[in-house]
Amino acid sequence: MLRRSFFLLSIFVAALGLLASSLVVSAQQDNSKRGRKYKTPPATARIEVTVLRDVNGKPIENAAVIFHPMEGERDKGNMELKTNEDGKTIIDVLPIGDTVRLQIIAKGFQTFGEDFKIDKAALTIEIKMKRPGEQYSIYKHGETAGAASDAATSGMEILPAKDAPAKTDSAAPAKQPNAQQSQPK
Repeated sequence: MLRRSFFLLSIFVAALGLLASSLVVSAQQDNSKRGRKYKTPPATARIEVTVLRDVNGKPIENAAVIFHPMEGERDKGNMELKTNEDGKTIIDVLPIGDTVRLQIIAKGFQTFGEDFKIDKAALTIEIKMKRPGEQYSIYKHGETAGAASDAATSGMEILPAKDAPAKTDSAAPAKQPNAQQSQPK
């Protein structure tokens, strides 16, 4: 008798356990009413940037490659990577369809910047960096006596600006307009 009641009790406990586990499984499968909805991330592109010297095409190591994802005219932040010994860097987190402003800074070279539209799943960009140019100076290129002598040798005539008063040279007589040209017809 004791054995029979123990057997019925164990069957009852097993049935109760089976019922409880089935309720837990059904509750876990019904996620539609609880928690946040899962939103799949957008497809991303694999962008490979190669940074080379303009003169000889050799790679530039340790150049800073900065990606600025753009939202309209607004910058959404930036991500900076460094180039390896082959002058390459790879990024694969930018969504397809976005615009990215690429900026490259390398010691001893001009800074590069350009906007790129990410329209493919794989994009390869090769940038040739130039050495810095000579600074522009008005003392070498501008409005000094040197410019007047350069213009005289090239056959160009230097005219005063429209806003500035005309300078007259007291040693040279002022040119008079041709009488035929000044009279209306």
